Amino acid sequence: MSIGIIMLCHTALDRAAQVARHWANHGCPVVIHVDKRVTQAEFNAFRASLSGLADIRFSGRYACEWGTWGIVAATQSAAHIMLQDFPGANHIYLASGSCLPLRPVRELVTYLDSRPRTDFIESVTAADVGWAIGGLDSERFTLRFPFSWRKHRRLFDGYVQLQRRVGFKRKIPAGIVPHFGSQWWCLTRQTLSAILNDPERAKVDSYFQRVWIPDESYFQTQARRFSTHIESRSLTLSKFDFQGKPHVFYDDHLQLLRRSDCFVARKIWPHAKELYRVFLTKGPEHKTSTEPNPGKIDRLFSRAIERRTKGRSGLYMQSRFPNENWENGKSASPYSVFEGFSDLFENFEPWLSKVTGTRVHGHLFSLERVEYAGREAVYNGAMPDSAAIRDYNPRSFLSNLLWNTRGERQCFQFGPTDNQAINWQLAKDHNATISVISGAWAVSLFKSDMNFADILKEAARLQRFEQEHLTILQSPWTKARYRIWTLAEFVENPMEPLQTLVDEIRPRALRRLNEAPRMADLSGFGQFLQDLRNQGMQPMLMGDFPVDDSIKPNATRRGRPYLLR
Repeated sequence: MSIGIIMLCHTALDRAAQVARHWANHGCPVVIHVDKRVTQAEFNAFRASLSGLADIRFSGRYACEWGTWGIVAATQSAAHIMLQDFPGANHIYLASGSCLPLRPVRELVTYLDSRPRTDFIESVTAADVGWAIGGLDSERFTLRFPFSWRKHRRLFDGYVQLQRRVGFKRKIPAGIVPHFGSQWWCLTRQTLSAILNDPERAKVDSYFQRVWIPDESYFQTQARRFSTHIESRSLTLSKFDFQGKPHVFYDDHLQLLRRSDCFVARKIWPHAKELYRVFLTKGPEHKTSTEPNPGKIDRLFSRAIERRTKGRSGLYMQSRFPNENWENGKSASPYSVFEGFSDLFENFEPWLSKVTGTRVHGHLFSLERVEYAGREAVYNGAMPDSAAIRDYNPRSFLSNLLWNTRGERQCFQFGPTDNQAINWQLAKDHNATISVISGAWAVSLFKSDMNFADILKEAARLQRFEQEHLTILQSPWTKARYRIWTLAEFVENPMEPLQTLVDEIRPRALRRLNEAPRMADLSGFGQFLQDLRNQGMQPMLMGDFPVDDSIKPNATRRGRPYLLR
């Protein structure tokens, strides 16, 4: 006995001819359908290239647009010729022009000969299917689809919605229980003959001509009516991504395809020269009864889909970048943001770098330049210190910096004098730990030589910016951990919060702090704040800072950040 191969071809006809010749040379008759949309010249050349093979036939041509009846009609036409011209074909195997046999043909023949009454066709009811993409499962059998989903998507969707709204439903013919399944099947001669010679075929065909994607349901439904023994699986390896699009196999999938033990694979890239060379070259025949087992490689495909949909934390992908919140984490690793510390302490950056053993940046989002640690001009990943380049996309700048330095915790300064476009990126990043001394920016103004009128204007501007930033941090959408102290309460007890921050960066360092960064001289700062009030500007974020400079650091009192998240 032998198996008959039906091939549905529409592109890469040179590869299809190569595969058809392989089947025919190994004793398998082949009937080929070529999409009517292929030019006559291409068809003639394709047919001429196979003219020397007696067991190859060509069927009538139909236009095979995806999701339409043409694919089923083409299969029926080719099946008629197969059953009529090749009576020795006990099983009929449906394949596409992009399918490639993975095992010796003799193994497939032996496998099917040992199962002479078994139909291999994936066939499950609408209630059981879990892979339908696009929101239509049972509805594809009860609605009408006069518009092409690919060419007229809006009309297609609109007409579906209209039918749902008016409650329209087509009647399913008596005796028909719709089933889904892969288009690529292998049926016995008896089952395929029964389907094609069904006395009610005209009625059944008329119904399925208006079903969406009938090639995934026509033979799958009819086989349930006429088959005596169905194994609901396909002998063809075909994998689909999360959007329902088929995976394409390339040369570097060679070992993967071998490991599957499947007889045929779809869909092969036409330029995968190594795959066609290896699998179509006659090698030593090995008598084996290994069962096809695509499950061997399912884990790899699951990981590939996960990587494509989620990606790596902090690494943005072109396929997801335009879509808000599609990233798998906004950054690659934990980092710390300090707000107000470099204003209050004169040597905060070198002190923090010394006690934690990390490189501490300055104001990465300063309007003048990017203040990398050590004020380097170029940092990891060839990132320059240009503020203009950074500000082209501040969010990507921060993500790239953290990706390029993953494995090393980054610390940097931030404040109301910086580019505020990064506010929400910080707040929504679960890797961020933000420590804020609110109102500390006023210390820099206090130390400046600016005219008081300019100081007054700048103080109002910076307070507004910091208030907006704190509002964002306190929003219900914030995922970052943050602490906020007012300037007054931090100055009163600086050691306790500093110890907490250092322990957070170096959790294994059990040593208590024995030195603190040098705090700026705040003599007269209380009067400075009062002068701002006297001139009509109300400092609200500094806390209760006395006018007489009576506030003094207290080493025993515990700091009380007013908000911890």
